[in-house]
Amino acid sequence: MITAGDFRNGVTFDMEGQVFQIIEFQHVKPGKGAAFVRTKIRNVISGAVVEKTFNPTDKFPTAFIERKEMEYLYEDSGLYYFMDQESYETIPISGDKLGSQFKFVKENMTVKVLSYKGSIFGIEAPNFVELRVVETEPGVRGDTATNVTKPAKLETGAEIRVPIFINEDEMIRIDTRTGEYMERA
Repeated sequence: MITAGDFRNGVTFDMEGQVFQIIEFQHVKPGKGAAFVRTKIRNVISGAVVEKTFNPTDKFPTAFIERKEMEYLYEDSGLYYFMDQESYETIPISGDKLGSQFKFVKENMTVKVLSYKGSIFGIEAPNFVELRVVETEPGVRGDTATNVTKPAKLETGAEIRVPIFINEDEMIRIDTRTGEYMERA
């Protein structure tokens, strides 16, 4: 069992026969009245996102999500194929179940495929990935104000903001949880 006061990002729990995952949470202690927990939760099966407020003492059964390491192989007609590292079985997953982290995954990269009672609902990319910048504007000399960024397109097709000194064909490290540039690789 988990109480609403113990909620953290990524925690999964069972509520009213549905499995939910915490996307965002905020513990609120108003000056008057009782404390409460404001959350944004995703139904892991349907993908629907709901904002809900809980009493910190509310208890819910923990839902156990299976995380299996698989290698991303290729995409064909909207299906993305992953290979089980142990049995070498290939599994197709539709693009709508992959989530926002998938834009940082390239072929032959190992990811964690998430499932609940055999039903696949998403993937977890590695926390940090190294990708090549394929398209960005050249930096302008003398434009050195603090934290100047410019758009850059990566080899996976994802677009992020990078510092002005990054050029095309450079390898950079990205935090897949936030989608932000970390450093040169």
